Amino acid sequence: MPINPQFPYPLYLVISEQDCYPWPWLQVAEEAIIGGVDIIQLREKNETPERFLAKAKKLKQITDHYGIPLVINDAVDIAIEVEAWGVHVGQQDCQPIDIRKKYGHNMHIGWSLENIVQLESEQMAAADHLGVSPIYSTKTKPDTLTEWGINGLRQLRELTEKPLIAIGNMNIDTLTAAWQAGANSIAVVSAICQSKDPRQSSAQLKELLT
Repeated sequence: MPINPQFPYPLYLVISEQDCYPWPWLQVAEEAIIGGVDIIQLREKNETPERFLAKAKKLKQITDHYGIPLVINDAVDIAIEVEAWGVHVGQQDCQPIDIRKKYGHNMHIGWSLENIVQLESEQMAAADHLGVSPIYSTKTKPDTLTEWGINGLRQLRELTEKPLIAIGNMNIDTLTAAWQAGANSIAVVSAICQSKDPRQSSAQLKELLT
């Protein structure tokens, strides 16, 4: 799949402190960037707003240093406060149209697509890119409705020109099929966050996307 100029970030790291071991999470983030990660999303489902904001500020220092876009999961107010590149929201979160009305084009908006019917939603007009979630079911995203699979991703690619981010059990064994099926970006969690060598794992994953 050629690099999409609308979303030129083939390797997408979704990170949280609880998903990272044996390395400290901020160290994982930096090592992953050095290894080849193009964009990072901070997803902290279980933190207080204050701790989420504090973590976002620390991660923003690293992403700014390396010139990497930072995406904040769900918390639009935190994304605005830290001047994040973007925000990613799910079906149950603040919706793209509302974010666009309030903040204009100050942020890129990612929206999770959980079934094909949602392509007809009015929210599509305000979403810049789509998270296809999950490609394969995974413990890090237990609240999703359906498993897209490679055929579902391929079908979705034929129905929309918006950049597609594949997430859900993406690793060195599954990544290539999703990329060839039309994903513009591959979102990885465990394959980097739980690697003994996040830099090397990132480099190996990135090599498959070039």
